[in-house]
Amino acid sequence: MAVTTRTGAQSGPGPRAPQGGLGGAAAAAAPQPDRELAVRARPHIVHLVTASMTTRLMRTQLSFLKQSGFDVTLVSSPGPELAAVAEQEQVASASVSMEREISALADLKSFWLIWRLIRRLRPSLLNTGTAKAGLLGGIAAWLSGVPVRIYTLHGIRLETTAGLKRRLLTWAERISCRCAHYVLCVSHSVRDRALELRLAPADRLIVIGAGSFNGVETTRFAPTPERVAQAAAIRREFGIPSGAPVIGFVGRFTRDKGIGELVQAYDAIRARFPAARLMLLGRFESGDPVPEAARRFIETDPGVVQVGYVPDPAAYYQVMDMLALPTYREGYPTVVLEASAAGKPVVAARATGAVDAVQDGVSGLLVPVGDAKALAEAFTHILEHPELAAAMGGAGRARVERDYTTEQVCRGLADLYRRLLRERGLSAGAAAPCCGAALAGKRLADLIGATIGMGVAGPLMAAASVAIWATMGSPVLFRQRRAGLRGRSFSLLKFRTMTDARDAARRLLPDEQRLTRVGRLLRRFGIDELPQLWNVLRGEMSLVGPRPLLVEYLPAYTDREQLRHAVRPGLTGCSQVSGRHTSLFSARFELDSWYVEHWSLGLDLRIAAQTVPQLLCQADSFACQDPAVDDRGFRRLLGQPDVGSTDEPTEHPGPEAS
Repeated sequence: MAVTTRTGAQSGPGPRAPQGGLGGAAAAAAPQPDRELAVRARPHIVHLVTASMTTRLMRTQLSFLKQSGFDVTLVSSPGPELAAVAEQEQVASASVSMEREISALADLKSFWLIWRLIRRLRPSLLNTGTAKAGLLGGIAAWLSGVPVRIYTLHGIRLETTAGLKRRLLTWAERISCRCAHYVLCVSHSVRDRALELRLAPADRLIVIGAGSFNGVETTRFAPTPERVAQAAAIRREFGIPSGAPVIGFVGRFTRDKGIGELVQAYDAIRARFPAARLMLLGRFESGDPVPEAARRFIETDPGVVQVGYVPDPAAYYQVMDMLALPTYREGYPTVVLEASAAGKPVVAARATGAVDAVQDGVSGLLVPVGDAKALAEAFTHILEHPELAAAMGGAGRARVERDYTTEQVCRGLADLYRRLLRERGLSAGAAAPCCGAALAGKRLADLIGATIGMGVAGPLMAAASVAIWATMGSPVLFRQRRAGLRGRSFSLLKFRTMTDARDAARRLLPDEQRLTRVGRLLRRFGIDELPQLWNVLRGEMSLVGPRPLLVEYLPAYTDREQLRHAVRPGLTGCSQVSGRHTSLFSARFELDSWYVEHWSLGLDLRIAAQTVPQLLCQADSFACQDPAVDDRGFRRLLGQPDVGSTDEPTEHPGPEAS
């Protein structure tokens, strides 16, 4: 496995380091004051595909995402296309060998390498595409706890298989879809087919706009005089007479691309068009070989023009009279968009994906899958009616310019990424806080610790309940909506510490006047927080993490401060052992962000060990808090003055309510 970071791939200076009271090894791990953290200021996106050749389809898309505020890493099997695309798009790249076909030992090795890579890169979002990368990368991303996981369904390979292989591929696709938060279908017919095959539920299958993975650069394929001149040169190079009709094909030479039917249809029309040529751009693949007779025909017939693989086929479309795509299955065939952008009609099979790309009778013709005779008739019809061919080419180009420009598709993808990151509280450049196995370990520790805590603190909680009831009456508990994991609200539990005393105008008295002696004692030692052990058991909180704040504060956070919602909020946290009531709100938020970026079980243990001594520290008690610590003006969000409160941001500075 090799990883290359190219110029401009990562950007953004880190924020100022947090200052605080983490001691021992934690202090050594924490950055010192006035130094910068090497932290991403932008969300980190990783695109993972199986074959290096597939990366060509991401040209322009990757640079667009980078310009839209994302850091991007491109990953595929080794190949010249990977390095070329990464260099052109100015993004980071990494290579991991992956076999396209099923290979148990090779797949296991690839999975291990992908998992290690994800653990090191810690992306905010991982988008896997193509079957093998979707399966191996999806499982690795799930185990690594990547915050946002997308599986791009470029097509449904199992459509052209049968027997045991079909069953294996079906389950592989279902696992890939299950490991992803969303399945991005490149066409509406792919989405319909995925629903029919029960690969994923409808609410997780999404399509951007009219479909397509990357759209098409219309100007790149436009029939300009320069490209027409290049096409004339190509005809001379391959000995194609200037008036000879040319049927073109661009893609892999495999059985499921309909190469066998294409050869038969071409051979059938030569009685009517003896000068016709079949121009093939691509190369043979061993995974799904074409019929032997078709291969011999391609390699020996003088009417077949084998061009080979061409990185930029723009000029070759101007050689063709039409594009043929007698495929058995597709996702959304980019070659159809390219041919349409070049002003050429398309004859395609009525297969998944192809039915989205070709408007039958408008931009081309659709024929039944596997029907060589119908394919030949479609070729003949277009060649006999050049005015129809021109009209179809014009209609196809107009449709591409309206619905399928690269900018439209890329903007839709960037908007989707931003929305999904926001939904998970990661609008800033958040790395995955930890791997899935570690998250499971943290949750297990929470359950064990909260259960033991409820048992040990039970008598103290009972005594506190009696004291509250005796001095303030019922209710004993105070409930309040707080923002938890991914910004979702939950009902936080605390012991009541204030009365509901009001003045003559029925307005609540200031907090310090409503705080009872029992309440002051409970807050002094943090006893009022003990009911939150129940929140931990319910999975709404963790023992250690950023303290849960009011939901009203959500719009006021900076992108970096939104990192706090990438993990469950905690009973105690980094800021609680680093100043608790005396540090500014902005400093506490920075400590919480630092915690998310450097989380480990060891760090949780160190914070937990320092919590009790911190509670016993008189200098950091509730009564000593400076009312000016709210340097962010959060009280204004609640319509209250900026000064005069003795409360911390984790407590509502206004009245308590049951």
